[in-house]
Amino acid sequence: MIDNKQIAGLRKTYSKETLSEDSVHPDPHEQFNIWLNEALNSGIDEPNAMTLATSSKNGTPGLRTVLLKGIASDGYIFYTNYKSSKAKDLEENPKAAIMFLWKDLERQLIVTGNVEKVSREESTQYFNSRPRESQIGSWSSEQSSEIPDRKFIEDQYESYSKKFEGKDIPLPDFWGGFKLIPEKYEFWQGRENRLHDRICYLKEPENWKIVRLSP
Repeated sequence: MIDNKQIAGLRKTYSKETLSEDSVHPDPHEQFNIWLNEALNSGIDEPNAMTLATSSKNGTPGLRTVLLKGIASDGYIFYTNYKSSKAKDLEENPKAAIMFLWKDLERQLIVTGNVEKVSREESTQYFNSRPRESQIGSWSSEQSSEIPDRKFIEDQYESYSKKFEGKDIPLPDFWGGFKLIPEKYEFWQGRENRLHDRICYLKEPENWKIVRLSP
């Protein structure tokens, strides 16, 4: 039995950095790049890991961790099976949010916006850069579908390994990228006494509006 008092008593003091309206870049895409570069250079594990939130047409939420695999001038790219639950959500409701949690830097970043598929050419280029084992894995799994046991997916992997032995592995028709095009950013920096810094960028017709949110 977990002791709820022990959970309730967990505390951490945040005091590493500050964040202000005057210190951030006027372009949130550039501020994103600054923070991501600092995360990349910090040595933390998987700094490109992000939580992706989606919702079905009925409003049922979905949440999972994926990896940022590309930055375009107008958005952020990740790849998946187009038959997965996340992809089905995005077909029904092409709005989503991504969240990066860089605990060692006491930072959190949330980006919300509209999502669209990337081109077949761009998906092919990324797919061809993946390790061969990952390419075979993409063919082997109809992501999010029910399977009888672990052996089933291992047999699928073995079958496709034999099928593509000595051959280049093509991009599956059911696999590719999505791009989230931002409408809102929220940069969160932990501060003492829970008085955290929250700087928000809101998309306007010609520029971005920068506001501070109460912690």
